[in-house]
Amino acid sequence: MKKIIYSLVFCSLLFAVSSCKKTDGPINPLSSIDNFKVGSYLILDKTINENFNLNSIATSAVGVTVHQFAGGEKIDRIEIWASASSDYDTTKWKKVKTVAYAGETVNLTVNGAELATALGVASSSFKPGSSFTFFNRIFTKSGARYDVNNTGTNDGSGLNGGPEYKASFVFNGLIICPYTSSMAGTYKVITDDWQDNVPGDIVIIKDGPTANTLDISGAWPGNSISIVPLVNRLIIKIDPATGVVSVDKTIFEDASYFGLGKATCYAGSGYAFACTGRLQLSLSVSVEIGGDYGKMRLILQKQ
Repeated sequence: MKKIIYSLVFCSLLFAVSSCKKTDGPINPLSSIDNFKVGSYLILDKTINENFNLNSIATSAVGVTVHQFAGGEKIDRIEIWASASSDYDTTKWKKVKTVAYAGETVNLTVNGAELATALGVASSSFKPGSSFTFFNRIFTKSGARYDVNNTGTNDGSGLNGGPEYKASFVFNGLIICPYTSSMAGTYKVITDDWQDNVPGDIVIIKDGPTANTLDISGAWPGNSISIVPLVNRLIIKIDPATGVVSVDKTIFEDASYFGLGKATCYAGSGYAFACTGRLQLSLSVSVEIGGDYGKMRLILQKQ
């Protein structure tokens, strides 16, 4: 009886498989090269500029120079879309303009006035430190459309992100204001994660020992110097073109009063914006007893 049942089951399965087999052509669209089409993409030649200068925001521009991949379908035009985030969600994008593809290369640029119009804001509302992402959407002669959403990343090794392709579907813009010769003066503490001061405290920031540097020892240890002695002056270095800050590793104070031993600032980033009198820093701190405290914000506003 069992042999009969097994035979019936096997025959039923064989019939089911045979009856489901498609006989009028291949099922998998990848089974024939005829089902593929030629795509297209832009190759980055150079970055023209990555920073908007707040002092001349309307005319200051960011952008890239690109050319089309020679083996792809010919490109007709490129739309540039802007977003306040790097999200691929197109509902967050705002169209800036359309650029016709003519010649061997094309410059894709956006100035502050164009960005403001696309976002529906006044250019005077832009703040230093704000960043924007610009997405390039290409249209081929046949009407095909390509952008970051229909080109593969393949975990960073594909067309969109793979370094060997140099594809240019995205470029970025940061609003900055160049550093002047000095930002020394009296500052109000806005944020101090390291808690050498409390918000509202007034501290003195001095010029550093060399050009384009500031001594922020007036803030760290600042008002806590009576119980947290200064070890070495904490100096920040400023890129004069952008206001971007960096810090050399420095043992800056002795926090033994709190049982921590000496404190070291081992890395730093942020901005020194002369046009607004704002110091916005992220300083990484470790201590002898207790280890790494990670990134501590220090935000100061000039008075």
